[in-house]
Amino acid sequence: MTEVLEEGTFDRASFAGELAEAPTNLAVGTSLWFENERIRVWEVRLDPGVRCPFHAHTTPYFWTCVSSGVGRQRSGDGVIRVQRYDEGDTRSMELSPDAPMVHDLENVGDTVLRFVTVELLG
Repeated sequence: MTEVLEEGTFDRASFAGELAEAPTNLAVGTSLWFENERIRVWEVRLDPGVRCPFHAHTTPYFWTCVSSGVGRQRSGDGVIRVQRYDEGDTRSMELSPDAPMVHDLENVGDTVLRFVTVELLG
C-alpha cells in the first residue's frame, strides 16, 4: 500500500504559471498508449529527478504502479506529499470536470517510477 513519507505545504506562487494552465492540461501521463470512446490508457514513466507538470484529472480513473519508487506530489490546494509506491499499488478516483484534481508528480527516488493510468470516459 502507498506509504506517505512526508507531508506539508509548498509555495503555490513558485508554480503560478503551471497552476494557471493546469485546468487545460489533460495529459495525465507521459505517453498515451490507447484511446477509444470508452477509455484512455496512459503510461507515466519518470526517471529519477524528472517531474510531470501540473495537470488536471477530470474523469473517473485508476492507476497501478508497475515499477516501485518514491514520488513527490504537489496538489493544487498547496499540499505536498512524498510517497513510496510499490509495484501493484492501485488506486481509483471518481472525478469530473466539476470536481477535478490538479497535481504534479516528481520522481525523488533513485529508480524509474512507472504507472499505468486508465481514464474512464463517458
